[in-house]
Amino acid sequence: MKYVEEFRDPVLARNVAAAIAREVRAERSYHLMEFCGGHTHAISRYGIPDLLPDNVRMIHGPGCPVCVLPVGRIDDAIALARRPEVTLCTYGDVMRVPGSGRLSLLKAKAQGADVRMVVSADAAVRIAAENPERQVVFLAIGFETTTPPTALAVRAAAAQGLSNFSVFCNHVLTPSAIQGILSGKDEGLSLDGFVGPAHVSVVIGSEAYAPAAAEHGKPVVISGFEPLDVLQSILMLVRQINDGRAEVENQFTRAVTADGNRKAQALVLEIFETRTSFEWRGLGSIPHSGLKLREAYAAFDAERRFPIAGASVPDHKGCDCGAILRGVKRPTDCKLFDTVCTPENPMGSCMVSAEGACAAHYTYGRFRDA
Repeated sequence: MKYVEEFRDPVLARNVAAAIAREVRAERSYHLMEFCGGHTHAISRYGIPDLLPDNVRMIHGPGCPVCVLPVGRIDDAIALARRPEVTLCTYGDVMRVPGSGRLSLLKAKAQGADVRMVVSADAAVRIAAENPERQVVFLAIGFETTTPPTALAVRAAAAQGLSNFSVFCNHVLTPSAIQGILSGKDEGLSLDGFVGPAHVSVVIGSEAYAPAAAEHGKPVVISGFEPLDVLQSILMLVRQINDGRAEVENQFTRAVTADGNRKAQALVLEIFETRTSFEWRGLGSIPHSGLKLREAYAAFDAERRFPIAGASVPDHKGCDCGAILRGVKRPTDCKLFDTVCTPENPMGSCMVSAEGACAAHYTYGRFRDA
């Protein structure tokens, strides 16, 4: 198969779905978490749950980088943006995430803060070079996929001697989050396996998940984003569960290798080091799950350059985003879903990004609910 259309073939999809139905055991349930927000979007978009037996349940995970950024970090970013000397640059979805009092970076911009949407970390470096009188802060978020571009931006700023560029780093680590989920004590959350992320795994490689699979006895199958990818990965997980195996398997062999991108890994290791712990929305503080700039690049660390509160702030009381990110609730379990909370008026981060579970279900799933 070479073309995207082939990975969306409805006849092949029905064949794989039939194979899943044949192999699931009627006497047990299969609870499978798709970690990546891209998979959540694909599963909703292509109606994957409608093709699965009733005893195979897909559970949304915390793999949306915009969704897992806690309220306190959004508040810190808004405080930075409101400083008169600061130009804060970040990706578009981040600008709409509500902080305390439902204030967002987009609303702070409307109130006069210099907040700019960029499509790359390098664009923030260019803005700093073109505006030497401004302190340009890049609000960096994302999993291992977007960390290498941020590292390149820091290296470029250092090479150019830009004293007015810094990074407010919120990069987080996927394997640590999986460990955090499996080590959690949420009642009612039963997981039998993971659909592993695709783009992240291109960078870190499939072997990065081996410790979690071995320690907790849960299989991981790395999957591509197309409907046939996801269905085949579910079939692979069902077979592992039936066999009593807990291995890391790679369905996405056309892009993912065991070792990943060694050059990108070396670049990240040069610029960043692991934090002792980092707070995730809904998951709390997870050990060794976030990154910060190394001492050699401390001059480009916004958390050292500016006073940042770093407080832990609770979510909106009526919003179930935290529980949805942990997999203990579905979007429709939240009383705000599709009432006061919509993509145009998000109350929580899960409704902001297209990769968020609530936004994906609002776009594709609520019609099937009706």
